Amino acid sequence: SNWDPSQSVLVNIGNHFDLKTSVFQAPRRGIYSFSFHVVKVYNRQTIQVNLMQNDYPVISAFAGDQDVTREAASNGVLLMVEREDRVYLKLERGTLMGGWKYSTFSGFLVFPL
Repeated sequence: SNWDPSQSVLVNIGNHFDLKTSVFQAPRRGIYSFSFHVVKVYNRQTIQVNLMQNDYPVISAFAGDQDVTREAASNGVLLMVEREDRVYLKLERGTLMGGWKYSTFSGFLVFPL
């Protein structure tokens, strides 16, 4: 496929999402909203995706129904984030459809502290 990850970031004001590492680094302390949506491959196995904050899992999403061809998992959270904290997605187990191609990850500052 000719999917180009560099064309896949729709909004990145301030460039705090690093395209090479897929890590968001918070520019300031505050309450942030994060959400994600991932699509698993059809292979009768479970996926688990964690939203990580500084290498600690904060929330997870699971998908593992064996009778559908495609299955998605989503989750979201309001998170207290310190300046320079790193927030990113980690595939804990399983396989995603097209890698991360069909997955989304969004975050924004709700209010600064």
